[in-house]
Amino acid sequence: MSNLVRFGVSLEKELLQGFDSRIKEQNYTNRSEAIRDLIREDLVRKAWQEGKEIAGAITMIYDHHKREVVNKLMDIQHGFGGIIISTSHIHLDHHNCLEVVVLKGKPSQAQELSDKLKAVKWVKHVTLSMSSTGRDI
Repeated sequence: MSNLVRFGVSLEKELLQGFDSRIKEQNYTNRSEAIRDLIREDLVRKAWQEGKEIAGAITMIYDHHKREVVNKLMDIQHGFGGIIISTSHIHLDHHNCLEVVVLKGKPSQAQELSDKLKAVKWVKHVTLSMSSTGRDI
């Protein structure tokens, strides 16, 4: 027997038209897939807020020619060895590097690491993307 459950939803006509336009722009094949993603996104956000374990990535752009920036970034990362799973370093051009730090741990730890990396002089941009470990969704 399938785990699939069907249910009805009542929406205003204009709201449904807007939703249909949006899911078409995002190349969803049907409404069900789009609604499943919205529900998962909400459950992931709730897990972050409750401090449950997350998986995520920090991306940074920095000029590696600036004195000591690489050493400072490395020192910070070593302090968070318990949540860092992997790093990847990419040379974008002669001056700019992209570094991706993949992590798994508490949302507060991920945010703290991101904030510390962002505060390093000569770091041009940092983003933190948190997701789920997949266990609860």
